[in-house]
Amino acid sequence: MRTHEAILSLGSNQGDRLAWLKQAGLELLALPDTRCVAVSSVYETEPVGVPPEFAGQLFLNCVVIVSTRLTPESFSTAIHAIEDRFGRTRGDTPNLPRAIDIDIVAFDDLCSATPSLTLPHPRARARRFVLQPLADLRPDFVFPGDTKTVSDLLSALPPDPRVSRIA
Repeated sequence: MRTHEAILSLGSNQGDRLAWLKQAGLELLALPDTRCVAVSSVYETEPVGVPPEFAGQLFLNCVVIVSTRLTPESFSTAIHAIEDRFGRTRGDTPNLPRAIDIDIVAFDDLCSATPSLTLPHPRARARRFVLQPLADLRPDFVFPGDTKTVSDLLSALPPDPRVSRIA
């Protein structure tokens, strides 16, 4: 069985946000044939694209890199199951507050656009809350299908929304 590398973005904007991130990390490591490669610092970030009534609920975000023998589809299903256990609901209104949000930012060098999985994550290159923690770990990483490094992408972004390292 082949080993894959997955880059994940974790976020929380409800309750004990740091505890949720830590618990989600433990859940990731409990997945079959999956181990942690690296974890970024934790950042407090202003929300992006949330309904106006939740604009004041700041997120904590980090990036986790894992190696796994799960296929991209199995890994994605497992990630959704973790989110479900944390009470994540999906509905007509996007970006509602949540205890945990886990996005697969990249999976090896895979480019995919299926109804169940889009890789690399379509908005990761434009999100400071993904790029800043990823730059801690892999500043020279180039997203599949792109030519710019994470550092290049990050330096091209405007300063807002704000992202501040906390841990």
